Amino acid sequence: MRAITVRDREAGLAGLTLEDLAPPHAAENDVVLRVHAAGFTRGELDWPATWTDRSGRDRTPSVPGHEVSGVVTELGYGTTGLTVGQRVFGLTDWTRDGALAEYVAVEARNLAPLPADIDHAVAAAVPVSGLTAWQALFDHGRLTAGQTVLIHGAAGAVGSIAVQLAREAGARVIGTGRSTDRDTVLDLGAHAFLDLKADRWEEAGPVDVVFDVIGGDILDRSAALVRAGGTLVTIAHPPSVRPDDGRALFFVVEPDRDRLADLATRLRDNRLRVRVGAVRTLAEAPDALASTERVPGRTIIRVAED
Repeated sequence: MRAITVRDREAGLAGLTLEDLAPPHAAENDVVLRVHAAGFTRGELDWPATWTDRSGRDRTPSVPGHEVSGVVTELGYGTTGLTVGQRVFGLTDWTRDGALAEYVAVEARNLAPLPADIDHAVAAAVPVSGLTAWQALFDHGRLTAGQTVLIHGAAGAVGSIAVQLAREAGARVIGTGRSTDRDTVLDLGAHAFLDLKADRWEEAGPVDVVFDVIGGDILDRSAALVRAGGTLVTIAHPPSVRPDDGRALFFVVEPDRDRLADLATRLRDNRLRVRVGAVRTLAEAPDALASTERVPGRTIIRVAED
């Protein structure tokens, strides 16, 4: 099969290449998917799991891309809940080869059924961003109706979904970002937008939840916005500054089949919009993913047609 691989950690995104690999086989409780579309997270090449397996052994050449949408072609021993020929989407394991390939082996529990009227390219943009947004707001942030949440990077892949989920949950939503993001964030449902460079966003508090995807000084300065009993939650790095009377936590997204199914329902019912910017072929993936051009929305790799 054809796959995008990485062999040299120092080369970064410039080291992505297209080559031929042996196709995967389904282990116990696995399925093999014919990949139709895949998503790539820009920070993947910095993750230790990209380069080693669970035992710490080198696993290069490694196939990146851990968001997948495709069709089941093979069931492993003991696999239940999915069938051959079924459309599915979800997350692949961090320590195994990913979805930037014609076929990928995935634990069945990490996948959810994909309705026939949702395009694979749209579905592939959802797993990491959608699950991260949900888990940040509700599992970790404990956001409820009537509360206020401030979302940094509200026009990005994760932030844009977080804005929509928080608004639908009945929260007051404040989004931040670049000045050029204002119209996008307000159109997604935010009640207010703050320019991180031009506005005094530090005076937006107190808020019940701050959800940060940026890190650094933005994360540190956000702790003061959290009201007593509130939460500062981030996916950038563990926070070094904590609210005076609240919680601060860093987390990594986890697979969740039931939540994926819920997100698919929201997509189908037009209650959730996903910003897909560019759709490229597998052959175009190395150049597309290494590009420094800022493209609104996610870049998705379409591997096969439906």
